[in-house]
Amino acid sequence: MDEQKIQRINELYHKSKAEGLTAEERKEQQILRREYVEAFKQNLRSQLNQISIQEADGSITDLGKKYGGSDCQS
Repeated sequence: MDEQKIQRINELYHKSKAEGLTAEERKEQQILRREYVEAFKQNLRSQLNQISIQEADGSITDLGKKYGGSDCQS
């Protein structure tokens, strides 16, 4: 998600607290928030898929391949 969209989310939040939002602005806020949450989840999933652990026997387990992988959907 780009910085402009994050700034817009913040603008809408502050406006909602100060004076309220129009129906169109509330809809825009919902869409932007959903997009932000999805981008966050995708980023976190990507990071978690990069984790490998070394087992007690010295072998390496790639947790992304074992539990996640690129086909993992929420």
